[in-house]
Amino acid sequence: MATSALTCTFGGGVPSLSLRNRRRLLSCQPLSARSIPSTSPPLISLPSKPLLPLAPLLRHRKSLLTTPIQASASASAASAPLPSATPPQPWQGAALKPLAASILTGVIVWFIPAPAGVARNAWQLLAIFLATIVGIITQPLPLGAVALMGLGASVLTKTLTFSAAFSAFGDPIPWLIALAFFFARGFIKTGLGNRLAYHFVSLFGSSSLGLGYSLVFSEALLAPAIPSVSARAGGIFLPLVKSLCVACGSNAGDGTERKLGAWLMLTCFQTSVISSSMFLTAMAANPLAANLTLTTIGQGIGWTDWAKAAIVPGLVSLLVVPLLLYIIYPPTVKSSPDAPKLAKEKLEKMGPMSKNEIIMAGTLLLTVGLWIFGGTLNVDAVTAAILGLSVLLITGVVTWKECLGEAVAWDTLTWFAALIAMAGYLNKYGLISWFSETVVKFVGGLGLSWQFSFGILVLLYFYSHYFFASGAAHIGAMFTAFLSVASALGTPPYLAAVVLSFLSNIMGGLTHYGIGSAPVFYGANYVPLAEWWGYGFVISVVNILIWIGVGGFWWKFIGLW
Repeated sequence: MATSALTCTFGGGVPSLSLRNRRRLLSCQPLSARSIPSTSPPLISLPSKPLLPLAPLLRHRKSLLTTPIQASASASAASAPLPSATPPQPWQGAALKPLAASILTGVIVWFIPAPAGVARNAWQLLAIFLATIVGIITQPLPLGAVALMGLGASVLTKTLTFSAAFSAFGDPIPWLIALAFFFARGFIKTGLGNRLAYHFVSLFGSSSLGLGYSLVFSEALLAPAIPSVSARAGGIFLPLVKSLCVACGSNAGDGTERKLGAWLMLTCFQTSVISSSMFLTAMAANPLAANLTLTTIGQGIGWTDWAKAAIVPGLVSLLVVPLLLYIIYPPTVKSSPDAPKLAKEKLEKMGPMSKNEIIMAGTLLLTVGLWIFGGTLNVDAVTAAILGLSVLLITGVVTWKECLGEAVAWDTLTWFAALIAMAGYLNKYGLISWFSETVVKFVGGLGLSWQFSFGILVLLYFYSHYFFASGAAHIGAMFTAFLSVASALGTPPYLAAVVLSFLSNIMGGLTHYGIGSAPVFYGANYVPLAEWWGYGFVISVVNILIWIGVGGFWWKFIGLW
């Protein structure tokens, strides 16, 4: 049996073997007696069971014959992860459910028979208009894309001609607001906005209430120059407010929100809608209201006219709202001695005004001055804005590439122009006059004076904003109709226009989505949603009383009615 077993020794050396026998050994083949050289010592007698079983050696044969390089390569290949499948790309198109809701709205209205007294093309344009409004509210695509699709549908269905659908792109109002966005870019880029805010805080920020007022009035001071309330809130004031809260030991999510942050966030938000209502260029949708006023009653609202009518009720609201919130929703920290120190440190770090800040400040004064006295100098608002932007471009404070990259400005220009065109042709096609006559018959049948009738319309217009996520969408959908109804019921048309225009901003304070500054401040997570809505309703009542009460006396004094 010795010839059928593999002889292995572990203590002594392996006898010298021929190449043939070495290969047999490596291949685990049994050695015959004749294959052993004659010089080898006699074989040791083996037991009937071999020392090493043959099967494991056979399994190990491949590793014995593999070179180190091959083994290393095999191990690397075995340890290397298998190439994973390419993950599916996320959907880059429209949000399908909101898009379907928008299209379905238009289709349903389109196939509803037009009421008596309404032309078929007016009803079809209403279907496209409502579909566009639903799209603007639900936003399956950016606002400009939704509005452009609405214009495309109106041209495709022959409801409007191409020149009619795109007629509002030659209107000065959308261009004014786009130019104001370019100004905002320079204001933020140069740091002039932060410098003004820090100055206010350093002067008035030693107490929590003083800190709140310093932020409120510095934001109101910037409002005429920055037409986007979300840009003012998110680009300038929210970072500043958060840093002040942290400096006073008030942080979101750790139970210290009520020390200062909750009151300050709610105060700055609620006053941002007030400052937006005080100037024509303080909120992106204000020029839309002014334009719809012109097309509805034939009388526009100029920059100076808007500011003069809004200044008194606006200042009263800016004084009352922070104090009221300080009483009903007070911060636990009543003093903030670190806030002026922090603001002064920021100012020291900024150093003296840079050349670009000085140019920006001078250009701003020039442009606002032309907006105020443009009527006397025969310079319209758009021309003044173009002149100011030209100064910024020539001096390099703002570059044209930055203007081209201001996506919000171009998006706003698109959907403003689209809404203006469709709303204007709804009026030309007679739909607005039909709606006005219908509501006049209903409200007029109540036998109320125009003051009470207008009060009902104001409340309906204001609190319907719970169903809107955009001030522009609300204005586009309801402003012209409510202005027409108010005028038909005996309300002085210009008075009705300015009231609805102002309230189109203030109603944004109702919810956490109603205006551009709402999601910015609410997203800081200092105020719970229930408190946000609850105090939003309380402040809305206060603002309506101020603007209708104090504002009514002021408007009577300046001759609006």
